[in-house]
Amino acid sequence: MKKLILITFVFTSFLSRAQKTENIIIITTDGFRWQEVFKGIDPAIANDKKFNQGDSTYIYKKYSSADFKESRKKIMPFLWSEIVSKGQIYGNRDLGNKVDVSNPYWFSYPGYSEIMTGNVDVAVNSNSYKANPNVNVLEFLNQQPKLKGKVAAFGAWDAFDRILNEKRSNFPVISAFDNVGGTKPTSTQKLLNEMRNNSFKPFHEDECLDVFTHYEALDELKTKKPKVLYIAYGETDEWAHHGHYRSYLDAANQVDKWISEIWNFVQNDPQYKNKTTLLITVDHGRGDKTKAQWTDHGADVVGASEIWFAAIGPEIEAKGEVKTDSQLYQKQIAQTIAKIMGYTFTTTHPVANEITEVLKK
Repeated sequence: MKKLILITFVFTSFLSRAQKTENIIIITTDGFRWQEVFKGIDPAIANDKKFNQGDSTYIYKKYSSADFKESRKKIMPFLWSEIVSKGQIYGNRDLGNKVDVSNPYWFSYPGYSEIMTGNVDVAVNSNSYKANPNVNVLEFLNQQPKLKGKVAAFGAWDAFDRILNEKRSNFPVISAFDNVGGTKPTSTQKLLNEMRNNSFKPFHEDECLDVFTHYEALDELKTKKPKVLYIAYGETDEWAHHGHYRSYLDAANQVDKWISEIWNFVQNDPQYKNKTTLLITVDHGRGDKTKAQWTDHGADVVGASEIWFAAIGPEIEAKGEVKTDSQLYQKQIAQTIAKIMGYTFTTTHPVANEITEVLKK
């Protein structure tokens, strides 16, 4: 079972304005559907005893409203307050604003690979695929003199070591139950390691709870001050696969709170304030054509190619929810990340063009 990723993007004025973005934080929340992002709770799922964990009252009290705009804001209050007022949100297909994966598989490893490499490699066809042979944009940025040694990634799922090819990429990738701090962890890192290792493990050894990934990454942000940081949350996907709609919504709501916490820190720290872009997205969508298909994704599930993304930062024009007809693709994200940071991502494999609509002219 793999996850949705919710990613946060930074877009800079690299064309005709002075470069303002010096840092970027990319966030993904695995498999969180555009339907809940833009339309709020799905009553057909919330009312179904197979999916509501026997507590539809809780779901309706916490997340429902007669106005879908209020419902979506209850699920993701930071997205629908701060980001919608100062950034951009893409993917409301009801308005003709489409974002899709380009790979033919519609599940996690190929999706994350597409996000990070800007390339669709059809050989990457399994969640158990070997170390990714494709160069990723984080690896590319870590090779730039101003960014060398200032790139880090944290993911709840153990596959991120392979997706980002940690051995070749030469930047730290802390995934699942990896310890933080190496041989000399701080007291905070020791505590994080102990709590994570002794925690409840509903997803076994493959994936830790998002709370540990979040606070490991936040500690890195506060103490090591990376210029490029990737955080991959996974519970939205896991609870969906379990058919737990209440927990799926709670996981997304918690990710939104953590994004707010990260942004508040960034905007109150001298290194990051007004110099940082946040980009948020997901690795794949989920089914929507029947009530039962929301738990699943893959090439045989209609709608699982449909994703969304959002961005906020000094180079991001305040467009809010983008309502124009357009078709964007997941593979464009990698070059967009590079352009936001003032670079052009080039490597031995093809890299799709950036999303020019996001970048200030």
